Amino acid sequence: MLSVDAWRLIEKVANYLKENKIIEPPLWAIFVKTGVHKERPPENIDWWYIRAASIMRKLYLKEPIGVSRLRTIYGGKRRLGHHPPKFFKGSGAIIRKILQQLENAGLVEKADKKGRKLTDKGRELLDEAAKAILKIEMKKT
Repeated sequence: MLSVDAWRLIEKVANYLKENKIIEPPLWAIFVKTGVHKERPPENIDWWYIRAASIMRKLYLKEPIGVSRLRTIYGGKRRLGHHPPKFFKGSGAIIRKILQQLENAGLVEKADKKGRKLTDKGRELLDEAAKAILKIEMKKT
């Protein structure tokens, strides 16, 4: 993957996943928090696609990677009233469901060791998105 802005890449891949209906958020996705450290559910309607694209990017950079490490990446500090904040992991059910959907789409596969890794199709998707972003940036200059 070429060096492009991470947020632009995630947005591009998330839009691709949504437009082509590669994955679909479950019915409970509009009500759920992304971890115990959060106080409210996400406000962005497309948060499921953004999280899926972000997971794909993490797999590209650090494969093979499992649910436990992804939970740590997507965790955060929880406010505990007058006590100091404490770190809590993110939701494993969300990550697990997204990985299953990406596996069914053929973008992710189980690694030889523990964890998951991107397939050639998944790598190609991220590379094409990065090239498209670079092409747009080159036209601006």
